[in-house]
Amino acid sequence: MAKGSILTNGWIRVVRFALPLLVIATFGLLRVAGTFAQEASPVAGQTIRVNVARVSVGVVVTDAKGKFIEGLQREQFHVFDNQTEQAITEFSPTEEPGQLLLLIEAGPAVYFLKDANLFAATTMLNGLAAGDRVAIAQYTDSPLGVLDFTTDKQQAQAALDTIRFNLGFAELNLSSSLSNVLDWLSTIPGKKTIVLISTGVDTSPNAAVNTLRAKLEAGDVRILCISTSGPLRNGKQGNKAKIQQTQESFAAGDQLLQAIADATGGRAYFPQNAKAFQEAYKQIAQIVRHEYSLTFVPPTADGALHKIDVKIDAGIPKEAKSAELRIDHRAGYVAPKE
Repeated sequence: MAKGSILTNGWIRVVRFALPLLVIATFGLLRVAGTFAQEASPVAGQTIRVNVARVSVGVVVTDAKGKFIEGLQREQFHVFDNQTEQAITEFSPTEEPGQLLLLIEAGPAVYFLKDANLFAATTMLNGLAAGDRVAIAQYTDSPLGVLDFTTDKQQAQAALDTIRFNLGFAELNLSSSLSNVLDWLSTIPGKKTIVLISTGVDTSPNAAVNTLRAKLEAGDVRILCISTSGPLRNGKQGNKAKIQQTQESFAAGDQLLQAIADATGGRAYFPQNAKAFQEAYKQIAQIVRHEYSLTFVPPTADGALHKIDVKIDAGIPKEAKSAELRIDHRAGYVAPKE
């Protein structure tokens, strides 16, 4: 791969960098069998349009410690479409089994992170409730299906053990892989969450980044990102230029993970140690199962991207100060067009 460079497209930075030779030199470029069915990708920058008669918004409300705030009522919520308040036609506090897809960065490019990635995924499984459904996929240059949705956590653990980090390609095409996974999930009904376990490093072409951006802005899949690059932040291998390049790559990866989470009403976590990982999984277990579901009717049928905002007024429980509340929800939707 050519010498790294930082590319900017106005939304997030995509970083291409030369991976350490000690990582890629000893592994062949073999492809793991069993891929997700991939649909044709939209034209770069194309807006993803969905005909909707109503818009559903899942809202997660937590306090400063990440604890889900229960007991909020319909009249406390206000939903805005392009800054104009809309009537809430349906409301329900939802606590139901989650549908969670673990998407794990794998392959020889991150072979040295395999233990951290698998530990992260295993800890996640252990924190899920019995009724939660989990699927598993991995990605390098493209996504590979490992396990379809199941409530059998032992089966899921066995599937994790089959992931081989010494096979695949040196590319880490995060944006294009995530875009294809979103296409696959679009055929599955119900509330869906992706837990992305990744360094955030992305070698996808800019067209794939633009396509993903459009899907995230209009989609309803919440994405929770867990960075696994913490153990490498203090790496001292290579000359000064190589170390600086690696740190810039991870900084851009952090920016990408945060942008993905923000666009979907999710969260990004950057744990530096085992305790921080455990705290992140504790919060994720709540988010997967708990949310307030709001529905409103699109005010116009203009085929345009509309921004969604949700606010909460008086009546917050005494133990949770309103100033410390965090409200997460999808960023927008594409209105139907007449």
